[in-house]
Amino acid sequence: MEDGKPLTGRVAVVTGGGRGIGHAISQDLAELGARVVICGRSRSTLDIAARNIAENGGECEGVHCDVANLSSVESLAAHVRRKYSRTDILVNNAGIGGFSSPLYELQPADWDTILNTNLRGVYYCIRAFVPMMIAAGGGDIVNISSLAGKNPLPNGAAYAASKWGLNGLSYSVAEELRSHSIRVTVICPGSTNTDLSPHAGKNAARMLQPSDIAHIVRMVVTQAPQSFASEILLRPTQKP
Repeated sequence: MEDGKPLTGRVAVVTGGGRGIGHAISQDLAELGARVVICGRSRSTLDIAARNIAENGGECEGVHCDVANLSSVESLAAHVRRKYSRTDILVNNAGIGGFSSPLYELQPADWDTILNTNLRGVYYCIRAFVPMMIAAGGGDIVNISSLAGKNPLPNGAAYAASKWGLNGLSYSVAEELRSHSIRVTVICPGSTNTDLSPHAGKNAARMLQPSDIAHIVRMVVTQAPQSFASEILLRPTQKP
């Protein structure tokens, strides 16, 4: 922390870091001094985001990765290990929605896509990056869930199932990793103004903004080492 930035010397990996919530989180972590690796499926989006962070004085690299593909995640982890030798912060943010039909009309392929990205992908990333955290003596895993993982979501049952599952995964992994000084936090935002959220009938100005979730991540990863927030529910002040 020679430059006064609390995350100097740390390496952060943010999935889905090229836009929306993930990009806001990546910007904040870079601002705090971390070397940030963002990943996603769109190379052009990653390049633009990484360049934007660099132009604002941060260190950021974009790496193509599909979190629903095990070999893709393992390749990302191998790259991070080879180039940076460590991972201190893992933000599992990559996710896709699905809010248009009742479950009985949902195609099996759509169910697989939602669950594989929102839940299986988190498992893949934890499996790939935790060994580096253990070797480094600790770290932070932040899983971006949703209030849909706490409440019913008609016409979005698959999305809700993925987030309920993510919450349960987070609680359990937190207990598994505490002895390694790895803190696991799940953040459950309400309505957020991103491309993912359904906006029909909502006032975007009253919705949470990506910067609001990034602010919570900033709080979590700079928390004093003897404690951690296991779950955070984040709601807009006024209903949108």
